[in-house]
Amino acid sequence: MVNSNTDRVTGRADGVDPAAAVLPDGVPADGRYDEVDVAIVMESTYPYLKGGVSAVVHDIITGNPDLSFGIIHITWDHDCPRTDLYGMPGNVRWVKVVYLSMADHPEFTSSRPADLHMNHRERLVLAHRLVDALQALAAGEGKPVWDLIAEGMAASTRRYPLWALLGSAEFMETYRDRMPTLGMSLSELFWCLREFFSLAYAVLGETMPRARVYHAHTTGYASLLAANAARENDASFLLTEHNLYVRDTINTLLGRRMDKPVTSQDYRTFDVGGRERMWMAWWIEMGRLCYPEAYATTYLYPDAVTEARALGLNSGSIRVIPNGIVIDEFDAAYAERQAAIASLRDGGADSHRWRLVYIARVVPIKGLLDLIESMRILRERGLRFHLDVCGPTEHAPEYYERCAARIAELGLEDFITVRGTINVREHLSDWDLFLLPSYNEGLPMVSLETMGAGIPTVSTDVGALRPVVLDAITAQDGTVLDPSGFIIPPGDPTLMADRIQQVTGDIDLFERMSRSARARAETAFNLLKVNAAYHDLFLEGGVGVRRRRTDRIRAVGEQRTRGIQSLSPRRGRHRAPRRRRRWAGRVFKGHTADK
Repeated sequence: MVNSNTDRVTGRADGVDPAAAVLPDGVPADGRYDEVDVAIVMESTYPYLKGGVSAVVHDIITGNPDLSFGIIHITWDHDCPRTDLYGMPGNVRWVKVVYLSMADHPEFTSSRPADLHMNHRERLVLAHRLVDALQALAAGEGKPVWDLIAEGMAASTRRYPLWALLGSAEFMETYRDRMPTLGMSLSELFWCLREFFSLAYAVLGETMPRARVYHAHTTGYASLLAANAARENDASFLLTEHNLYVRDTINTLLGRRMDKPVTSQDYRTFDVGGRERMWMAWWIEMGRLCYPEAYATTYLYPDAVTEARALGLNSGSIRVIPNGIVIDEFDAAYAERQAAIASLRDGGADSHRWRLVYIARVVPIKGLLDLIESMRILRERGLRFHLDVCGPTEHAPEYYERCAARIAELGLEDFITVRGTINVREHLSDWDLFLLPSYNEGLPMVSLETMGAGIPTVSTDVGALRPVVLDAITAQDGTVLDPSGFIIPPGDPTLMADRIQQVTGDIDLFERMSRSARARAETAFNLLKVNAAYHDLFLEGGVGVRRRRTDRIRAVGEQRTRGIQSLSPRRGRHRAPRRRRRWAGRVFKGHTADK
């Protein structure tokens, strides 16, 4: 229901017409969105927010200058960031912003069951179809849900507003009789289901600009939008999971530690309230709906594939493509590191004041409070050190205040400096040891950047950090490279302090780890190879293959013209067209980025 203070024309509570507001950077003023090779689909990241995933996407775009890109940026509302922080290159043709807030979708909030133009029996049949589709999805069959999306949600094929069914007596009675109520009242069920429908409508209710490949960088809303856009535009859907979105979202919902695993069955077995159980099911089943639609799914490290399979991943084409850096950009910092090690040998480790650094957002999942406790322990043990805390402090103000208060309470002001957001690359020669006490990571770019500069690390065992830092990597000459630091369980400040002392107390070990950090980055995390692997995947998805007007598109158009039921969507994942061997005058060999 629209709030009484909401403007009836714009749907916004402040009465401001979104169309009259200043457009976000990159959004075409004339509303024209040219067809592109690849549409990147992301939630609240590139190009308006800085972060690891945004940096990776920027690298993919700049590393493939012969391809054209569009950005579909999913965010909450018009008050979210809208300034380009990356300087998008010229091959980005446009940015399309999709808002999840219902203030931007008054047509959803104003819909009523009468808008279905169905009688009681037809509404009852549709209600049972919807419940049947939800039960089929829970059993592993997504086609009935996609059929309903095509008929009642997707803009290009929609024949009725499926969301209007939600307010009908037929649906609520059918849902109450056939689905578990989880101890919730009908009113509670209605408002929870309304949230689900509204979020689905926000990403499905408008036909997206045309692209050959829709490349989503998470599951959740980005994948739902990308998979449906591929269906509507006869294109291909590619999924990259930088982290396990479903796991992280559910752990946040339940207040659990972010490194705790989640499986597709947990919403059935966890001891949680009805509302929490429904949200768990929403996230998990949305992922299971979208996974089979992708012609390929990529991960940063092999263990992520195992976790994703436990969440319902069943795609046949799975690739491991790590993040990467241009190693030459770190030559100067590495040379300074080796010179510093030589000076350290001359002066002795006991007289050296070790320069430690934390580089991450100051938010709970990054574990800064744990690291502050480690610094207390090291001070008590007599180590000479100073810790720089580098990263945004405004993302979780209350947590930042807790960290600042703890530093003051322990009297560590002379040992810890909070520097906020800085240009990390300009300061790599300032630090001896990189510390990451995080509870949740994918493959942090800052880990690769510090490795490129020859800086050893003590990091927690989350995401890809174990294979990056510790697992065997073989150099081109056949040498098996040493570890570039230590990996510890998250949440153990004492062990963090122990490992810091172990590195700083042994100059030979410190130098081996420094040289190995550089060699590991150069051998396994080369950005040129990473970009080539993505380029190969884009071609596999149909980029460079001449688009043909298929019989299916013609049929759907004819049916919409005649006003009769549209064809059912295609079964299974969107299989990429056969790739031509030669494209745009270039021949590309297959690239393997597995590690």
